[in-house]
Amino acid sequence: MADKSVEVEVDGYVQGVGFRYSCQDQARRLGVNGWVRNNDDEGTVSAHFEGDADAVGALVDWCRQGPRGSRVTSVSVHPASPKGHTRFSITG
Repeated sequence: MADKSVEVEVDGYVQGVGFRYSCQDQARRLGVNGWVRNNDDEGTVSAHFEGDADAVGALVDWCRQGPRGSRVTSVSVHPASPKGHTRFSITG
């Protein structure tokens, strides 16, 4: 069972710059499970992270900067119920 679970929305120039793939790499490196996806508004990315509290926190911190080429303007984080994810994937 995950120590911490959150829903995240990242706003800015975060689509078309490899944000989801970089996020997946970071999540796997940190041992965080869940998912990340582009939203239909073409300006935000949503994600669900669950795992060790420190690792989830580190992934949220990474989202505040994102990969090279992105420009993050805001990150909203909300507590969520764990879903029992066993890996991290890109959806949508």
